[in-house]
Amino acid sequence: MINQKKYRPDYFVPPVSSFEWIKKNHIESAPEWCSVDLRDGSQALTEPMTIHEKTELFETLIEVGFKDIEVSIPAASKAEFDFTRHLIENNLIPDDVTIQVVTQSIDHKIEKTFKAVEGAKKAVIHLYTSISPVQREQIFGMSKEEIRQLAVDGAVKIAELAKAADTDFTFEYSPEFFTQTEPDFSLDVCNSVIDVWSRAGKNKVIINLPASVENIMPHVFASQVEYFSKNLINRDNVILSVQVHNDRGCSVAASECAVLAGAQRVEGTLFGNGERAGIADIVTMGLNLYSMGVDPQLDFSSMPKIVERYERCTGMHVYERAPYAGELVCSTFTASHQDAIAKSLKFREEHKCEQWNVPYLSLDPRDIGRDFESDIIRINSQSGKGGVAYILKRRFGLQIPPKMKKELSKTIKFVSDHEHKELTMEVVNNLFVKKYVTNTPVFTVSKASFEHDEKITATTTLVLSSGNAFNIKSEGNGRLDAVSNSLKKYFDTDYDIDVYEEHALSTGSTSKAVSYVCITSGDETYWGVGIDEDIIKSSIDALVVAVNQLHAVRAFQVNAEPRIIEMIDYIRDNYVTVTLDELAAQFYLSKQYISKYIKDKSGMTFCDNVQKVRMKKAEELLTSTSYNIEKVAELSGYPSVEHFNRRFKKLHGLTPVQFRNKNKNSN
Repeated sequence: MINQKKYRPDYFVPPVSSFEWIKKNHIESAPEWCSVDLRDGSQALTEPMTIHEKTELFETLIEVGFKDIEVSIPAASKAEFDFTRHLIENNLIPDDVTIQVVTQSIDHKIEKTFKAVEGAKKAVIHLYTSISPVQREQIFGMSKEEIRQLAVDGAVKIAELAKAADTDFTFEYSPEFFTQTEPDFSLDVCNSVIDVWSRAGKNKVIINLPASVENIMPHVFASQVEYFSKNLINRDNVILSVQVHNDRGCSVAASECAVLAGAQRVEGTLFGNGERAGIADIVTMGLNLYSMGVDPQLDFSSMPKIVERYERCTGMHVYERAPYAGELVCSTFTASHQDAIAKSLKFREEHKCEQWNVPYLSLDPRDIGRDFESDIIRINSQSGKGGVAYILKRRFGLQIPPKMKKELSKTIKFVSDHEHKELTMEVVNNLFVKKYVTNTPVFTVSKASFEHDEKITATTTLVLSSGNAFNIKSEGNGRLDAVSNSLKKYFDTDYDIDVYEEHALSTGSTSKAVSYVCITSGDETYWGVGIDEDIIKSSIDALVVAVNQLHAVRAFQVNAEPRIIEMIDYIRDNYVTVTLDELAAQFYLSKQYISKYIKDKSGMTFCDNVQKVRMKKAEELLTSTSYNIEKVAELSGYPSVEHFNRRFKKLHGLTPVQFRNKNKNSN
């Protein structure tokens, strides 16, 4: 089925190759640019642009900074002719912009071309003739001399018509299928045309060398260009131009090599639109120069706007991975890439770096109208902790603590994995808020007041999801510690505050504070975040979210009814003196009923509940005070120190003194 033998290299190497151009390692200044979007680009569309679409695209090209714009082949159709007249008659061509029109070497077509540009201040008349062996032999049936004469006759006709016009004309000639033509013959034809035009006009002659079908490697094309640059007559009065199609996918590389080899002008299109596989992409080539520190003399700082206009006018689509212009070219989803970019950007900010040198980003996305917050680091199941944290910092001002990043990444990745899609910044922020800021299914703290003595005493108003509210008093080394002890007391649980960090919110309202709290219980860690104008409230809110996630607290929510919660709370508040008779009277129930109710709802008898609270208080006093054992027993609700010692040892396997010493040594 595959028969490669029917193909062969179909190009000519120059008779002499000096390869001087290959010693250069980059282009030092931008070439002259000529956009052929409205001619080569337009004729390649399945649905030709309307005159209004062409006009808008023409205006876009001017905004980008093009000074030479090829607008039509006026003799090809009425639409082409009319568009040219539309630009001229409506004064749409700025004084510093030159339109370019194309014609074959046929007298009546040349005449119509001149008629199309009547009234233009400046214009380039672009003559082309096909000169390759295939064209000579298979299409035209003409000899080399006849082909050469065809080009000369066209050049003479153009020179004659230009004399009679008021327009400032520049002449351009393209030997069509240049790369597939014998170099010496191409050179002879071009020099013959130069000879005619050098005597007829004051402006430099443009010789455009087209790779009409890209069929050679870039370095071979550059060698052909170099040969021409060294052997054209009247070289100082010639602008050497190239136009490279993209059949091999190398049009930008070939154009760049051609400039190194002597080309002074490049014809191409936005995003490479053109017949077949397209034509050299001036966006890519221009921004390649820009990324090397060379001014391309074109402005692509509003790339999304340029892309939108181009797509709307042409009906074409700019591929998401198109260099510099595609929607995803500045984006990274990979964890290691995101982490590297985020760290590099932080380094640059801290060290006030001027030169751009960021991993994975060849230029500053902001220079092409991209947004750090939405275009660069994007989140899906491949993303890592650095990327998620970067988005929350850049977009929402949240400086995620290092220890929280891994936990946060797991949360986001879980959602992305299950939904199989990218998560927007807003979705990431909503997930963050839902998990770490407003995640209070069991309880909230509506108020906390403080009394200052040797220690701080907090009166914490705890509101359950049922609506029931309770005031709990506890001491602590600080306000947050005091509130934390209240929560431990009420839910009969224990945990450690492992991380506490805070910062001012850097976006939105500068008066708000953000607090991050991480608690540990056994091998598990839980995070909470609070955001409020009051730093104390913000820290308490963060703690509350974290505590809400404890298994013991979640179980409390499942099993507890409001009435049993009130009973247990009464026991906690009155554990020193409370009796079953007193509790029954408090809740207007019989002693027998309340005893059975407490056992059924809490899983423990009334006495067991009282002993549990008393022992918890004893543990707290033994570890946080220097009271003697008699005082500890008294404050824990045990008038008899002997009874206290027996109960304590039965529960812990240690006497109160041994328990205190063990905890002192471990701390």
